Amino acid sequence: MSYGMKIHLIRRASMPRITFCSTIVLSCFTWLVSVTVAQSPFEFYQEPISYQTAKDENVVTRLQRRIQQGELALEFHPTRGYLDAILKELEIDIESQALVYSKTSLQLRPITPSNPRALYFNDEAYVGWVPGGDKLELIASDTKLGTVFYTLDQKKASRVLIQRDRGECLQCHANRRTHEVPGPLVRSLYTSASGQPVYNFGNFLSDHTSPLKQRWGGYYVTGNHGDMMHMGNLFVSRDTNLDELDYSQGANRLVLAKHVNQANYPTDTSDIVALMVLEHQTQMQNLFTKAIYEERRADHYDATFRIGDDTGSDFTRRRISRVVEELLAYMFFVDEFQLTSQVTGTSEFSRDFARRHPQTASGESLFLLDLHTRLFKYPLSYMIYSNTFQALGPKTTVKLHSRIKEILGDQQSEADAQRYKHLTNDLKDVIRKVLIETHPTLGPLFN
Repeated sequence: MSYGMKIHLIRRASMPRITFCSTIVLSCFTWLVSVTVAQSPFEFYQEPISYQTAKDENVVTRLQRRIQQGELALEFHPTRGYLDAILKELEIDIESQALVYSKTSLQLRPITPSNPRALYFNDEAYVGWVPGGDKLELIASDTKLGTVFYTLDQKKASRVLIQRDRGECLQCHANRRTHEVPGPLVRSLYTSASGQPVYNFGNFLSDHTSPLKQRWGGYYVTGNHGDMMHMGNLFVSRDTNLDELDYSQGANRLVLAKHVNQANYPTDTSDIVALMVLEHQTQMQNLFTKAIYEERRADHYDATFRIGDDTGSDFTRRRISRVVEELLAYMFFVDEFQLTSQVTGTSEFSRDFARRHPQTASGESLFLLDLHTRLFKYPLSYMIYSNTFQALGPKTTVKLHSRIKEILGDQQSEADAQRYKHLTNDLKDVIRKVLIETHPTLGPLFN
């Protein structure tokens, strides 16, 4: 499905990867991995993850049970098939719509600049749809498996069947771009007027650290962003000289291009703010999944070699510590791309997102947007309220809580003070207040 859920992001050439310490213990672990990898294309197919055979449990599986038990019948739209019904049942706002005209999905034939693929999302699920395509593509956040992929045939049926993907999606959605776990991603590619990506120009993975000029190639983008440029709304050929490409031709578009068949879609925007939130969320989700997998693998390793105590072996503790530090840096928006112009969307996404709960009594929350110098008003990811965050393993949680308390405390270490220097005392004060009033597990750290 590449749907790639598409959340099509591409590569970041310098994306960091975690490597494990070289010790005698490591050599044993590497031997285990080499054995399992030889048996399967993905390490997470093997124990202790057993991705393909383990039972999934998430918003999509719960929806499917309601359908199977006769509690729900999905309405079939004459143009969009089951899209509208699925968005309604998964509580996904149509204002999150992002339109992608690059042919970077397995359903590439119907994708054209006039008939782009549409993506929709909330904290727990993503839906991909192409007008004229034969399937809906779904991604769900799963508390045990991290991320699971599904498809739904776009044929009217008396009983709808949502089918779990058996590996096709993972060809694009489980690699270094997703931190080596199954997950969504957003990528940016230079794209021709036919919708074909021009791969010889390279591609980019997008998240909140990405320079704006590397984002949204192959996407339609509606919104204002001042003198900052991006790759959206542009078409190139193999002969294009990128040094002479006029990025302003795709900038500050308030409406979709006239050649887009807008009547096919639930709404007529591809909102820049929704895209920015989507980029942040996809990689946050992948890092949560990575942390879940790492602890389960570490426990499996300790049990296999009968080492360690209740807190794990030294190797396990180091392994968990590394993934926690990676989580923290992303959660607190370390190295976030700094906006130099105000960003304004063209839909109600910004308004609705900022009104989300939980909020403090005074209305402060992690959902408030800044859009002048950074994405959010308070640089701590709203994804700490997600089910996947709550599913982090006990060892990871203990370490993460300890480090969050240190980072937001008044007496930071020299290393933390440098790495998290964007967290001013005023910001830390407000974030602590928000956590105290809104988060059931992080709030008590500061009482």
